[in-house]
This record gives sequence, structure tokens and C-alpha cells, in this order.
Amino acid sequence: MPRHNPDADDDDKPVPLYRQYESQGTVRQISFYLSDEIGAAIHYTDLLYTLRTASATDIVFLHLNTPGGNFDTGLQIINNMTASQAHVVTILEARAYSMGALIFLAGDELIVHDTCQLMFHNYSSALIGKGNEQQAQVLASGKWFEKVMRHICRPFLTDEELDHILKGEDIWLDSDNIRRRLGHIKKGEPAIAPRKPARSRKPAPNTG
Repeated sequence: MPRHNPDADDDDKPVPLYRQYESQGTVRQISFYLSDEIGAAIHYTDLLYTLRTASATDIVFLHLNTPGGNFDTGLQIINNMTASQAHVVTILEARAYSMGALIFLAGDELIVHDTCQLMFHNYSSALIGKGNEQQAQVLASGKWFEKVMRHICRPFLTDEELDHILKGEDIWLDSDNIRRRLGHIKKGEPAIAPRKPARSRKPAPNTG
């Protein structure tokens, strides 16, 4: 009876046609809580700086429970979110109304807790100056607001819904409705072009 040669078994194994390498890096996670009315931009410099200087391995969590607030500040936050190399996760923890709803939709990944609300409506403002200056400001502000809304809210909101908002209607959505709409977007429904170029998405860890 021939003796078993373990080396012979090793020789029969196919040589892999690839090389495997492993590396380990540090994933930095930073959390910010927007838990009040959105005020002047000067109060958000830490958030804005973090978004601007974050690396591709960073994950920034924005926890939202806000009635909305300053349009300029919110838009600056959104622009920095879009420009950030980090994976930005927006987490709806109670309510996000008005500008807060737009910040929520601007995330790379959107998380919705149970019993939450989003609310979308037209902007509010106060004007000063001569009549012709006020008319010019109303016209310019209206065009600006409409462009921002269509850029950020589609395809989560339809064009028809956006038209209703611009005419003064408020739109309220609960967690079930929000999740259903987000699910349709992931499936490609409705077929509306994305608002920004796709970029690599890193899965966010469980926030607990």
C-alpha cells in the first residue's frame, strides 16, 4: 500500500491568478446635532469647516430635529455637504421643516426614525427699500428659491408638488411616506435625472 505524501496534495492545488493585499485605515466619525432653529451662518463654522476639510474615509452624521430657519445658512450647509469628500449621513430624528427638510434631502445617505415629519413650504421674507427695489428683490428671490427647490427636492418631490409649494401650499410627510418615496428613488422611480453626479458611496455603520 503506497504511503500518503502530503506534499503531493499541495502540488496538485491550482496556483491563484491573483495577489491579495490588506490594509487598515482609520475611519473618523463626526456627529453634529441641528436641534434648534437654523440661525446665522457664523454659528455653524465648525460644521462647515469639518465638511470642507473631511477626507474620503470620514463619515459625518447630521442629526436633524429642527423647525427650519435661515435660508442662506441652510444653503451654505448644503453646498458644503455636496462639496465634502466625506460620506454625509442625514438622520431624521423628529422633525425637519422648511430649510431643515432640504438639508435632510442633501445627504449622501438618508436615515429616517419612526414617527418623524418633513414639511416643505414657500419661503418667508421681509423687505425694505423703495417700491421698485422691493419688486426686483421679490422677483430675484422667487427665482432663486424655485431653482434651489427643484435642484434639491427632485425626484423626492414631483414637479407638480413643487408647483403647489411655489403657489403657497404646505406639504407634510410622515416617516412611512418618506421611506416609501426614498424606496422609489432607489428603484429608479420616478425616472428623473439625479440632482448631482453620482460618487462612490461608503456604507455607514449602525448608529445604534
